[in-house]
Amino acid sequence: MKFISLLLIFLGFLVACGEAVPHLEEIRERGELRVLTRYGPTTYYVKDAKNGELAGFEYELVKKFSEQLNVKLKIIVPDNLGDMLHLIEEGKADIAAAGLTITPDRQDNIRFGPSYDKVIQQLVYRLGNKKPKNLTDLNEGQLEVVAASSHVEKLKSHQQEIPSLTWTENTELDSSGLLELVQLELIDYTVADSNEVAANQIKFPELRVAFNLSDPQPLAWAMPFSEDGSLANEMATFFDQMDESGDLSRLKEKYYGHIRHFDYLDTRAIERRILTRLPKYQTMFQQAGEKYGIDWRLLAAISYQESHWDRHAVSPTGVKGLMMLTQSTAKLMKVSDREDPAQSIEGGAAYLVSIKKRLPERINEPDRTWIALAAYNIGLGHVEDARKLTQADGGNPDLWPDVKAHLALLSKRKWYEKTKHGYARGGEPVHYIQNIRRYHDILLQQQANNEVNADAEKENTILPGAL
Repeated sequence: MKFISLLLIFLGFLVACGEAVPHLEEIRERGELRVLTRYGPTTYYVKDAKNGELAGFEYELVKKFSEQLNVKLKIIVPDNLGDMLHLIEEGKADIAAAGLTITPDRQDNIRFGPSYDKVIQQLVYRLGNKKPKNLTDLNEGQLEVVAASSHVEKLKSHQQEIPSLTWTENTELDSSGLLELVQLELIDYTVADSNEVAANQIKFPELRVAFNLSDPQPLAWAMPFSEDGSLANEMATFFDQMDESGDLSRLKEKYYGHIRHFDYLDTRAIERRILTRLPKYQTMFQQAGEKYGIDWRLLAAISYQESHWDRHAVSPTGVKGLMMLTQSTAKLMKVSDREDPAQSIEGGAAYLVSIKKRLPERINEPDRTWIALAAYNIGLGHVEDARKLTQADGGNPDLWPDVKAHLALLSKRKWYEKTKHGYARGGEPVHYIQNIRRYHDILLQQQANNEVNADAEKENTILPGAL
């Protein structure tokens, strides 16, 4: 550490003498942060093509960093991982933010910033095929991994003990692409990081983890070795602030909080009902969504959680219909027939909006929606009790991850006796919202697939006379 400090002081001295312009100052003068990344559910993707909405854990994180630097963000997506690593080594970009694992081999060629998460390398196979117990069981199948990845490094280390271990390195596909090949049974196995496996199981529900291939490994942004330390220091400050403010934890919750527990049967069930039941009500969801300013797919996800899109659904407590409205809520929302699909959907949308309006204005999205949905499930009074417990415990009552952590206390006498509205099954809304978020992701993915298929059909259509 003393050596690094002395080196930074020396570099600062050189800058003061006019020997070089600090990297950070160069970025600010340029007005642009050049960032290498890759497409994928954990990194960077187009969430809504019509509105040009971009998303991804890495994208949001690096966007916040560019805003802190007060510069524009320029995203560059190389053809493959090997190209990305070469580009950052050669200083052709400022940062590589792509879920890169810190490994000894990579540390010989590039500089890493602070670690912001950890992942485990996992051996993935397809449900229905024989589950391998260890690497020696892979001899009969085809193992394919991303070229230049940390997975190759790990396999090479295992090959020293298992000389018969072989694999193919793919220079064209990323982890998501190889996971899809496993799903389609075009290859037998691949290796992927745990966060990518969890994120891709929504699209590829037959994927299964056979075993872990590594201990937890740190993820970090990469920089060229030529980086003089000014950008690295700013990056360290940024991650310290993100950690202390809780923003980093909240970003992880946003992208990973609802996908940690994969349910295969439930995923397959909603996929079937998207084809058989949703078409009857989709227009109604879209109309209500447009009227009340709610993503119609979120309304559909809420409805699926409530009733599985069964208009005649009735619970033991008497709530009924597509949105499972109580009699009092139906009356408040002027719904005369709870089993009427259009009335139920509009009543549920109106009720959700009414709850959101009753929350303090300082609560921002998406926390506002998740807290409102918790109230939709167990009542606003109980949610307010949970928010007060959160604040008393030093948490932020306006942030869903903090409130979520305290909802379960409402079922414990020690805590609910201190609240205004008493006992509640506080764990239910947590599970309820995790499901809704997962269903919402599935609906988004389904629509994306439909758009891709529609575009492909247009490209393959041969017009008369155009032979």
